[in-house]
Amino acid sequence: MNAKLIISISLLPLLTLFSSCSNILKEPNSKAQNANLAVNIPNRFSATPPPVPEVANGLLSLFSDSQLKRYVNKALSANPDLRSSLARLEEAGFNTRKSYALGLPSLTAGASLGRSKTGGAAFGGGFNGSSRGLYSATLDAQWEVDVWGRIRAGVNAASRDQVSLAADHEAARQSIVAQTMQAYFSLIASEKLLDLSQRRLSSFEKTVSLVNRRFESGTGNLSDLALARTDLENTRAQLEQRTNARDQAARKLAALTGSYPDTSARALVKNYPSLRRSVPAGIPSGVMLRRPDIHAAYERIRAADSRVTVAHRDLYPRFPLTASAGQQSNVLKNLANTNFNVWSIAADLTAPLIDGGSRRAELGATNARAKQALANYHSTVLSAFQEVENALGSEYYLKSQQRAYKNALTAARSAESRTQRNYENGLVEILTLLDAQRRSFSTEESLINTKSLRFQNRVSLALALGKEM
Repeated sequence: MNAKLIISISLLPLLTLFSSCSNILKEPNSKAQNANLAVNIPNRFSATPPPVPEVANGLLSLFSDSQLKRYVNKALSANPDLRSSLARLEEAGFNTRKSYALGLPSLTAGASLGRSKTGGAAFGGGFNGSSRGLYSATLDAQWEVDVWGRIRAGVNAASRDQVSLAADHEAARQSIVAQTMQAYFSLIASEKLLDLSQRRLSSFEKTVSLVNRRFESGTGNLSDLALARTDLENTRAQLEQRTNARDQAARKLAALTGSYPDTSARALVKNYPSLRRSVPAGIPSGVMLRRPDIHAAYERIRAADSRVTVAHRDLYPRFPLTASAGQQSNVLKNLANTNFNVWSIAADLTAPLIDGGSRRAELGATNARAKQALANYHSTVLSAFQEVENALGSEYYLKSQQRAYKNALTAARSAESRTQRNYENGLVEILTLLDAQRRSFSTEESLINTKSLRFQNRVSLALALGKEM
């Protein structure tokens, strides 16, 4: 058996590299260790005085509405954005496995067929001499000894990316649930505003009839009739606009659930659920731990830290090991012989000496990306607290606003009723009646919009507080 043992290490580069390794760079600092120290977290939320308004344990338990839950569950199973998010998470899993494989030995197989000639002229001298075929089969193994932990740091970076994408996917699921709920409430509000416009149209039609009777009896004038008809036609235009808005709200809800954006939902969504179901919201520091977007931002800092380590270790020498074994024969069937007649083993050392500063530039770039990840984390935390404070403040003020509009609507309807009787008795002008009617309908419209905003804000509050589903 023929054997070749090859161990090639250049002593001069080796001594130079090891003498300079300690001076390449200091160990990079971890951005993740100090990530939680940059934001001063208060003991309580500041938007409202104690006690803190309450929200449900989870988004799905916010409201007792079976129809709403059916839409939410359909969105969770069929929303295309969620499917895309899940595919990105799946890709991250394969990337982690790929980075892990870099630290394992690799084995490749090869085969070749060639012919060689002995004797006779080398070129153009005829075909005297003999030729024979040469068959070969090889197995080649490679493995890099991860002395400095470069490959391990790469695996850690990929796994942190996977964790952050898992948190992103959870954040996407919560966002789709919240969007579906808010679209559901927007459709309810659109239905109620459309119903209000229909009642307003009916009311102004009666007013036009009343003014017309007075005009025909000689107790009214043409200007009064024109004013009444102006409000009537404006209401007809508003009715068309709100019908269109209602249909668009229905299409949005259908699209969120992965269905064709038609208007079929308008026949199923009619009334608001109750707002009573709730539990304490908790303090800021405990609440923020549940937010997946904050968790994802933190994991991206850790991934960026690991990539700094990868770039740092890339300045150090690498120690690849290679081995090869195979058969060579001029008879094809002899390749099945398990006795390898050609083999080699090599231990190499490779290291960058002059690369134009490419590796040091990459190290600087990874450090800059780590700083970006840290800044993005701080931005995410501050945005999260801002969302909570805004939602808490809106909850407080919308509740007071809704109560005031209810009182105003009671007064406006009473005034409208008295003004209508006075107009029928000739005690007030048509402008006074029309103004009372407009004020009554305008107040009811404000009440509908405020109630819708309160339901949507309750969803935003639960989402901001990091409530799970």
